[in-house]
Amino acid sequence: MSSSDAPRRPATVIGLGRMGSAIASALLAAGHPTTVWNRSADKAAPLVARGAVAARSAAEAVTAGPLIIVTLADYDAVRAVLGTSAADLAGRSVANLTTGTPEDARSMAAWAAEHGAKYVDGAMMALPETVATADAFFLYSGSREVVENERPLLDVLATTHYLGEDAGVAEVYDLGLLGAGYATLAGFLHALALVDTAGVRPEEFLPHASRWLQGMIAYLPEPAREIESGDYSAPASPVGMNRAGLAALVRVSLAGGIDPGVHVPLWNLLAQREADGHGEDSFSSVFELLKRRP
Repeated sequence: MSSSDAPRRPATVIGLGRMGSAIASALLAAGHPTTVWNRSADKAAPLVARGAVAARSAAEAVTAGPLIIVTLADYDAVRAVLGTSAADLAGRSVANLTTGTPEDARSMAAWAAEHGAKYVDGAMMALPETVATADAFFLYSGSREVVENERPLLDVLATTHYLGEDAGVAEVYDLGLLGAGYATLAGFLHALALVDTAGVRPEEFLPHASRWLQGMIAYLPEPAREIESGDYSAPASPVGMNRAGLAALVRVSLAGGIDPGVHVPLWNLLAQREADGHGEDSFSSVFELLKRRP
């Protein structure tokens, strides 16, 4: 039997919201025997029609196979569902893709270990429609064994990135990436409000915003390098210049009746950095005000 003809590894998907359903659908499309369970059983029907097995209870879902993929509302729900058959977790692998905090993940990993389960925490950097496409990537931390053993199955869902044995690290990455994304989206929405005062439609502005943001992405290695080295003395984009630019942005926003609130915190940080005598340092030196103190 060739590797392409080998039986696909089975998996259980607990939680059939938009992401859970997309994950189960991808597994079925790739030929993996898939058991599904959701508190609202009707959500399983489309997947059952495609060949999934609907567990009759959470306990039956937990015991259906060696790998349990969980996408629920929060970590309390994860523990409650897995706890219905905690004694049967021993020897099984849990990939928890529920969004939470690093401490949620570490606590869950400890709980799973107490019951003999191998545990990884995951962050889904994808939309439901991008699951199983080249645009999706999932981050995992926790049990290296789970990721190594299940990588062919996990790679069906998205590109797999393993971040180490600390179960909380994937959530740190997740929240960091979400923060960068939210800040970008908030800035874009503010920009649309600003250009609206000149009668510019969003679709007219979009090509220019896209080109500008691509340039910002290309610039990211520079602040990363400066922060790594701790040397902010040869800036392409100094604090003082950016503080003046943000001051103008806030002023024009207020004059146009637009809330500048998404930009005021950064203006305050730049003003503080300048007041501390670092106006000629790089913009990235704001990191020194944000980072955790010893």
